[in-house]
Amino acid sequence: MPDHSVNILKHIEGFQIKGMMMRYNLFLPRLYNWCKSLGFEKGKIMPSRAFCSDESQGYPIIMIAKHFGTFPFNHGRVGGIVAADRHGPHAAHGQDLIIIQASHVGYDPQSKQFGHYRRLQTTDQGCGPSCGKINHVMAWYQNEYQFAQQNILLQNIEGNNCVIIDNQLLRDDLEEGLMLNLNKFIESDNREQYLPIKILSTAKIFKAAASLVDTLKHSAFNNTEAQVIGSRLSANMFYFKRKISEVEENIHHLEHNLIPYIPQIITAASPMLTAAQINTQIEFDRTFRSIVKENDYQGKKVLFISGLNIDISPADDQLFPLTKFIPWAAFLQEKNGTTSIFEQHELAQALQQQSIENSDQINLEDAIGAMSKVEEIKIDL
Repeated sequence: MPDHSVNILKHIEGFQIKGMMMRYNLFLPRLYNWCKSLGFEKGKIMPSRAFCSDESQGYPIIMIAKHFGTFPFNHGRVGGIVAADRHGPHAAHGQDLIIIQASHVGYDPQSKQFGHYRRLQTTDQGCGPSCGKINHVMAWYQNEYQFAQQNILLQNIEGNNCVIIDNQLLRDDLEEGLMLNLNKFIESDNREQYLPIKILSTAKIFKAAASLVDTLKHSAFNNTEAQVIGSRLSANMFYFKRKISEVEENIHHLEHNLIPYIPQIITAASPMLTAAQINTQIEFDRTFRSIVKENDYQGKKVLFISGLNIDISPADDQLFPLTKFIPWAAFLQEKNGTTSIFEQHELAQALQQQSIENSDQINLEDAIGAMSKVEEIKIDL
């Protein structure tokens, strides 16, 4: 059986959070001023956002409208997936173009936990999962993982360090499920076969691999009574099989993005944060390639910036979350076709160098108030 642990990449090591966060009331004026410094023309910029559809993303959208002077085009699908098939329409709506993509994760300052967000419009104003789409995708995998945690047992039997594995976790013919890298658990014979010491009605007992004993330490096997492996079931010990429909930019796209990294995600300290980070990284890599190939973007100045929105649960006296943005990367295309990639530190530095004052920002209340005073225009049918 192949060792799938090699596929569990440490994908997020390059994604730095500490020292990168900026509040949206600082991020947006900096972004606008950066666009102008890159040659984007005032009044000719069409922003687009690729955010999740959650109401917690409303405040960033309002801030985009305030600083760019127009309501942004919608480039997003639920979960923060970029709808690449909307590139053409977006290109037709402005001279200079910017796309802001961000996966999001809630943060509850009371419990100091990621993945939770207080929804003021619910009956009890309680905290729920956020991003809800990521949470929904993760649920099946977490259930499979919890089953494995409880049904892989460690025990010292007659002086031998043993591992007891439920029969379901030993099946390699399943189309879906958590699959073990058996070489991480079981001492094989000279023919690389995994022969049980004893066969039980619903499980099998094996001699534990030396690497497992070294990893978990002999103390994990000291008890004469079996104990569950629990949280010691680490990401390199398993992988998943899952039947998912073909990749499309809709209901299954997020799951396709995340499935290679699910073991790493569900064993992380903050699974929802880790999942949002990984999705942001994958969406940036995929989307910038689609921009390069988009005929309607040719001859236009285009900036694509990707990052992570952290939605801090609002207090009783707040209408909106105190959203913070963590930049990940940016792609710039000039009118002559020249392109540039800004990695995280370069992007953060470029933004930090910009002023937080935007002399071109609009007053939304004045703009809305002015519309109510305009003479009514009758529509002829």
